[in-house]
Amino acid sequence: MRRKLVVGNWKMFGRLARNQALLEGVLAGVRDLRNTDCAVCVPYPYLAQAQSLLQGSNVAWGAQNMSHHDEGAFTGEVAAGMLVEFGCGYVILGHSERRGLYHESDETVAMKFDAAIKAGLKPILCVGETLDEREADVTEEVVARQLDVVIDRVGVKALAKAVVAYEPVWAIGTGKTASPEQAQAVHAFIRQRVANLDSQVAQGLCILYGGSVKAANASELFSRADIDGGLIGGASLVAEDFVAICRAGK
Repeated sequence: MRRKLVVGNWKMFGRLARNQALLEGVLAGVRDLRNTDCAVCVPYPYLAQAQSLLQGSNVAWGAQNMSHHDEGAFTGEVAAGMLVEFGCGYVILGHSERRGLYHESDETVAMKFDAAIKAGLKPILCVGETLDEREADVTEEVVARQLDVVIDRVGVKALAKAVVAYEPVWAIGTGKTASPEQAQAVHAFIRQRVANLDSQVAQGLCILYGGSVKAANASELFSRADIDGGLIGGASLVAEDFVAICRAGK
């Protein structure tokens, strides 16, 4: 039985006082939660604060991106080993905003995934299609390509140490949400794609939905057979909303 997982992606939001109030609210709201794992992925400057407030609790923390290099003359980059030193358990890789705004290729994402696994982090690999791609009926081709490049580099068994997040780009920050049936169909496709290579890895693979998940639709989404939780954007910045989504995973 796969455990549910809910991960908050704060994106480029946060201030020290606001973060503290948010995290304290989340901690209070999920303290008795036993069947769902919870985590927040915060901006780099706030990793120390997250570590200080969350260590010893049932809320994990992580980062939103990382370099595939271990170290070197790469101004502005952050290595996996640095994240480990701040107690990170997770790192989001290949988010649609990284692919779209910063032109990260499938190959770059695969290299980052490889580096994260080697460092002992649990990568959250984001895959998903744009509105044009969905309307062209190539969703499965796009998702398969993004997934296959990673598998080709690290092998399918590495997915046993990772999470996959399906995020339809057209449903991120737009208020639109893929219907539970649409989301389930892509999640099932991902699991079957992995099962074609290793059925055991596929059965245990945690696949999150990331596309305008809110307290109002979380229970219906999470009830689907292949949706194992959510990668939450805007709603993760409001403690009450994030807690409600975490509790929907029970």
